[in-house]
Amino acid sequence: MTDRLQIEPVLTFKDNYVWMIHDGSHAVVVDPGVAQPVVEAIEAKGLELAAIIITHLHYDHAWGVPGLLQKWPVPVYGPRLNDHDRVTHPPFPEPGTVPLDCVTHVVGEGDVVILGQLDLSLKVLAVPGHTKGHIVYVDEQRHWLFSGDTLFGGGCGKVFGGSMRAMLDSLDRLATLPPQTQVYCAHEYTLANLGFALETEPSNPVLAARIETESGKRELGLPTLPSTIGVERATNPFLRVMEPEVLESLRLKRGIDPASRLASFEALRSWKNEHKG
Repeated sequence: MTDRLQIEPVLTFKDNYVWMIHDGSHAVVVDPGVAQPVVEAIEAKGLELAAIIITHLHYDHAWGVPGLLQKWPVPVYGPRLNDHDRVTHPPFPEPGTVPLDCVTHVVGEGDVVILGQLDLSLKVLAVPGHTKGHIVYVDEQRHWLFSGDTLFGGGCGKVFGGSMRAMLDSLDRLATLPPQTQVYCAHEYTLANLGFALETEPSNPVLAARIETESGKRELGLPTLPSTIGVERATNPFLRVMEPEVLESLRLKRGIDPASRLASFEALRSWKNEHKG
């Protein structure tokens, strides 16, 4: 039977994607950082919102929730707001305006979000690192991963919560998903990430081919996403921290000789933080 579900990106801010999953009648949206573009996308297709799903509680992933709830009073699934994330939340647009407590249905590791109207079941995985409470959602039947700001196309999120070890463990965990798993992350950062990846692994032919492919998409105004876990394993430096050329680049370009996977990841993350592009 043909799957009724479709996934479409709704571009918000400069480079955020809100993923809209729909069956032609009902929709679920992932990480709505702002309401109006999402409302317009839903109404343009004559849909009704059935639920909101949040991976973490940064403003650009949750600020649109109140506006959506004014029109559609639906469940909001997301992580529990722990004290660490509450204190470290960036005060933007201004303190007190971000709906940190917008989640109505708290979910965590091992839970399954069942959205019967769309015949959609999403398994929840805890992936601390970008924030301490960050979670992702996996449709194991369709091989879909909604990765928020943990795993990007060609990169990973900055580490604001938890620890470098936690972030590395979270990325390693996502890398074990089936290679055909489609990665729906929340930002169009792919080309910048791949530019950095090329500095770490300039002789990787799969990476060079990916840069050409993704550049062509962007020239046409198309998203580079979704990626796949298989592609990320082959090209994403944060999933390749012990590859010989990555280690050699750290030695030659950064003067660092990592003694462990964690040390290599920390060196790469620090390098990426300084990288232009």
